Amino acid sequence: MKIALFKESRAGETRVALTPDAVKTLVTDGWEVLVQRGAGAKAHFTDEAYQAVGASISDAPSGDVNLRVNPPTASEASALPDGSTHLSFLSPLLAIDIVKILNDKKVTTLSFDLLPRISRAQYMDALSSQATVSGYRAALAGASHFDRFLPLLTTAAGTIRPAKVLVMGVGVAGLQAIATSKRLGAKVRAYDVRSAAKEEAESAGAVFVKLTVTADAAGGYARELTDDERSEQQKQLLSEVANSDIVITTAAVPGRKAPILLTQAMVEAMAEGSLVIDMAADGGGNCELTKAGETVVHNGVSVVGLTNPPAEMGASASFMFANNVLKLLALFGAKGQLNPDWNDPVVIGVTVSRSGQVNHAPTAQALGVAHVAIVPEEVKENA
Repeated sequence: MKIALFKESRAGETRVALTPDAVKTLVTDGWEVLVQRGAGAKAHFTDEAYQAVGASISDAPSGDVNLRVNPPTASEASALPDGSTHLSFLSPLLAIDIVKILNDKKVTTLSFDLLPRISRAQYMDALSSQATVSGYRAALAGASHFDRFLPLLTTAAGTIRPAKVLVMGVGVAGLQAIATSKRLGAKVRAYDVRSAAKEEAESAGAVFVKLTVTADAAGGYARELTDDERSEQQKQLLSEVANSDIVITTAAVPGRKAPILLTQAMVEAMAEGSLVIDMAADGGGNCELTKAGETVVHNGVSVVGLTNPPAEMGASASFMFANNVLKLLALFGAKGQLNPDWNDPVVIGVTVSRSGQVNHAPTAQALGVAHVAIVPEEVKENA
C-alpha cells in the first residue's frame, strides 16, 4: 500500500511529516512511499535524499495513507482518494469545513490533537514533541528581544544583575522554557494552576510561585477556574508579573482558544523595557494585548506574539514529528498493509471519522451529525 507525504501549504511552515530516515523505515517495512516534490526542502531534506532511501518523487502524490503536519486546505482535502486515511494536526473543531469534506469522501481521519494522554502513548505524542521545540524557541525569543543580558555578569565596568524570567504554564513547553532560560543564566520563577507542577518546575531549575488559587483535577490535570477564582488568581499574580523582566506564557489548549493569563493591567504594571513572549499567539494568545506574528509595544513593554514556533527549527521539529508518526502508524498497520487495531484506545482516540461516520463526539456535535462511537470488538462480543 502507498503512503503519500505532502509539502506543507501553510505560510512560513518549514516542517515535513516524514524525514528520509523515517521513509527508509517505512520502505523497509514494505510500504511504497510517494513524496511530493520539494516536501522536505525547507527542513533541508532534499528530494534526492528521499529517493536514496527508496521513495518516489511526485508532483501530485496520492496514497492509501496521506501524511501532513498541518490540516489540508479545502482543495487539498478534496483531492484525497475516497476511502483513504489522513493523518495530521487536524484540530477538527477548528477545521470543521475540512472534516466535512473528508467525511463525505469516507476518509479515515486521524488527528494528533486527540491522542490520549496515557503513558504508552508518550512515544507518539506529537503535541509534546512540538511543544518541546516551542518552549525552547520561546526562551530564545526572550533572550533575543530583551535589550539586556540574561546572566549575571561581573565586569570591570560593573556588575550586571541577571534577568528575572517568569514562565507561566509548566507543561512540556513551559519546562523547556524554564530549562533554557536557566541555562542562559536568568533567575527563573514559574507558575501553574496545578500544584502538582511544583516538583517539575523545581527540577527544571525554577522557583515555583504558589498562590492560594489552584485548579487541581483528577490525574494531575487542571480544571477550569471559576470567575471568582480567576479574578483572585490575576490579583495575586500582579506583583509576580510586575517584578519580572521577561514573562513567557505557554498555556495552550489543543483545538480551543488559549486561556488569558496576562491582563492589560498586568502588562501595565511591568517596568518599561520589560518583555512578554506569548507562545500561544496562534490560539488567540495568553495575553490580552497579543497579536499573532506581531510585537505590540504598550507602555514601554513589548508583547511578542509567536506564531508556529516549531517552524523556526524545521529540521529538529520534523525529526521528532516523524518519529511520532512512525510510532502511531505502527498501530494502524505493518508490513505495507493497513490493519488498524480497533480495540486499541489510542487508535480509537485519534480517530475523528471513518467510513462516513463521525467518531469524535465534539466534532459530530459541531457538524450537527450523529456521533457514532467506535466500540471495541471485544466489548461487542461480551455484550
